[in-house]
Amino acid sequence: MFKKAVEAKAHQRLSGADRKKLKRTLRDRFPTASDADIDALLPPKTEITVAKFQNRAHVYGVEGGFPVFFDVDGRGTEIYPTVFALWKVPELMPSFMLKGGEVSRFVIGGADLMFPGISVAAEGLPSFSAGEPWAVKVPGNPAPIAVGSTTMSSTEALKAGLRGKALRIMHYYRDLLWESVEGHYVPNAGFLEDAVFEDPSFLSSNQPSVSSEGAADGSDAQQSGINNEDIGESVNVNDVVSERLAASAQNYSENAAEEITPDVSDLKLSENVAATESNTEHNSLSTEGVDSHLDRCLLQALHTTVKDKDLPMPGSTLWSNHVLACRPSGITLDIKKSSHKKLSKWLQAKSSTGLIVVKEDKYKKEAMLISVNRAHPDYLSFKPEKRPVEKVDQAGDSAASECLSQKVLEVVEVYKSSVHVKPIFASVGADTGKLYSASEASDIVFKYIEKENLVKQTNKAIMVLDATLCDALFKGAIKKGSTYPTEIHKKDLGSTFISRMQAHHIVTRGSESAVRKGALKTVQIVTERRQGNKKVTKVSGLETFLVDAEALASELQKKFACSTTVAELPGKKGHEVLIQGGVIDDVARHLVEQYGIPKRYIEFLDKTRK
Repeated sequence: MFKKAVEAKAHQRLSGADRKKLKRTLRDRFPTASDADIDALLPPKTEITVAKFQNRAHVYGVEGGFPVFFDVDGRGTEIYPTVFALWKVPELMPSFMLKGGEVSRFVIGGADLMFPGISVAAEGLPSFSAGEPWAVKVPGNPAPIAVGSTTMSSTEALKAGLRGKALRIMHYYRDLLWESVEGHYVPNAGFLEDAVFEDPSFLSSNQPSVSSEGAADGSDAQQSGINNEDIGESVNVNDVVSERLAASAQNYSENAAEEITPDVSDLKLSENVAATESNTEHNSLSTEGVDSHLDRCLLQALHTTVKDKDLPMPGSTLWSNHVLACRPSGITLDIKKSSHKKLSKWLQAKSSTGLIVVKEDKYKKEAMLISVNRAHPDYLSFKPEKRPVEKVDQAGDSAASECLSQKVLEVVEVYKSSVHVKPIFASVGADTGKLYSASEASDIVFKYIEKENLVKQTNKAIMVLDATLCDALFKGAIKKGSTYPTEIHKKDLGSTFISRMQAHHIVTRGSESAVRKGALKTVQIVTERRQGNKKVTKVSGLETFLVDAEALASELQKKFACSTTVAELPGKKGHEVLIQGGVIDDVARHLVEQYGIPKRYIEFLDKTRK
């Protein structure tokens, strides 16, 4: 909620009556909190201010502007404590414990919390309802790192096999709410970030107080492993932890597919966490043992689950959906503990033996499994194990996710040959009527480079432009009188070539798919006033994302307890859903969470605001 900067519309001091009302609301919202806990965060004789933001959020702060509570929509129904407040009173609200520090990196990065990333105690999953406020903690540390709202009840979570999203994160450590409110910087916010990642127990002995007497002293910084020079006046730890963060991002990119819409990317993260941090008993293996298990799991997957019709396949998909699914019971496979250290290096090593063919996707920067040599001696000599239990689990998983597959959205950018690049396609014998991914399109132009031998001999990174390639890349794009380039750098060739093709989008939802030419059209949500000063909200452009207008209208009618109608757009193709009331933000949230439509494809226009 506080990933992007939002300007505050107003700041005001709470009156005595408003202070009492706020405390009553907090006691109702957090029944386990005592009066002493509330007074510790909102002292009786301390000035309390409220900052009202353009996104309707209200942030309550104590003297000095430090935030202690925030209200999501300003109505008093969704109030949460800040991470800063929970460091003062850690038991103000119940909390989920993460499995390890790796999961905390993504939560602190703004990702929602998935059930596979939660450490479930021996007594089982605690009881909770949908929409409850919960915090997030790391092992060995009483200081929470994020707060959010549960997406389903504990009963629903158990029925779903503890899969999917557990907590919709509202606020997390080091977001914009943490760093500043009313221009004040929160103390002790600098070097603690490294401790959250590397030593979760560090925060337990270094929790900041609500007072604003400055940042931590040099001794604390030395205990955290960061020099005073690294902290600096701005308390910036980016230089100190950049190498470790970069290493983590590199390792994660090995296990995750390309970045897609926020909700779908969360679901992909849950699969990886479930695969790599399972609840099975961990057996310590030597490097040779890990390598041996990796080879056996790969051969098992190639025999049982990897079909030729599914190729080419991203390396991350091969790892998470096939290799990890074939690991023996009680064994946890970690590619970083193998001799290869990285997924891409392991796949390249297998490719060098001739068992599989692996190629790097230049656009996605990911290894792709192209083909399997089923005549290879290793493949022929391997006898796959029969695992009926695995098949039952997979069937159960598919049945549990059958209803979800109807709403999962996937948007893929593809490209088609244009009049500019047709000579290149013709020269290499490529089909001009086919749709290509960015990497496939780049391969075509590089094939032309190889065929015509256009690599500069003195510098292999420079491509020499002949007349055909120069026209394909720059004809009509260079101003008259300007000189056409004679060379282009290798890293710019693919993107320039793709920009000269016709952009398309493939939109898929469940079993339904559609190809859209050009840029993807957005969903428009408009709120306006009607006769009698009543507000109505109109939603159009749903057909672009394969959303049924009638079904959406029925859902919103039940969700908001209001009247909804569906009508054809005048003079246009498509339908418009009309909802009684000013629910522009709620409708947008519903489209993102339930239908997976990325926020960047939703346009807002509130005509009722002055």
